[in-house]
Amino acid sequence: MKIVGLTGGIASGKSTVAGVFAELGAYIIDADKVAHEIVEPNNPAWRDVISFFGEEILNADKTINRERLGEIVFNNADLLDKLNKITHPRIMEKFKDELQAIRENNPNAIVIMEVPLLYETHLERMCDLVVVVWVDRETQKDRLMRRDSISGDSAVKRIDSQMDLDEKAKIADYVIDNRKTIEETIKIATNYYNEIKED
Repeated sequence: MKIVGLTGGIASGKSTVAGVFAELGAYIIDADKVAHEIVEPNNPAWRDVISFFGEEILNADKTINRERLGEIVFNNADLLDKLNKITHPRIMEKFKDELQAIRENNPNAIVIMEVPLLYETHLERMCDLVVVVWVDRETQKDRLMRRDSISGDSAVKRIDSQMDLDEKAKIADYVIDNRKTIEETIKIATNYYNEIKED
């Protein structure tokens, strides 16, 4: 089994590339999806988050209001660190379970671990190689503002809460420049996937 870390920056286009890899036959483990699952109402991580941040971050149906929580943590590095300490060990546990299940089912699988904070959480150590989806800072900011309907200041705070995208690109095995057309991104991702598969 080959484990490929797929990362980038917020709004750089990781999900688009993950979709290409999935169509080519890869298994995808999506950290954002796992992060959503572990904080569903009454799960241990949900209880810990509410215990620390208070019930004012809840929606009426008891789910966590991610926008409200985001506003809190992206304005305070210590609180972001606290949230990560609550959620990351549980995310890791789930990753290991999913990898084990895939290994048992298909020992020759190519597994893409789509993790926004791959380097920040040192999860690249679990990977055989890493693909970074890169865009320049202005493109990233514009896409994030459009995608999440947030101000320029909020977008910058969220971008700055992650490791610099240029730094990630420098230490990656493969870099996909995602500033061009979707067709070009698909072509580059397909070529890289075929190389990884044959390696």
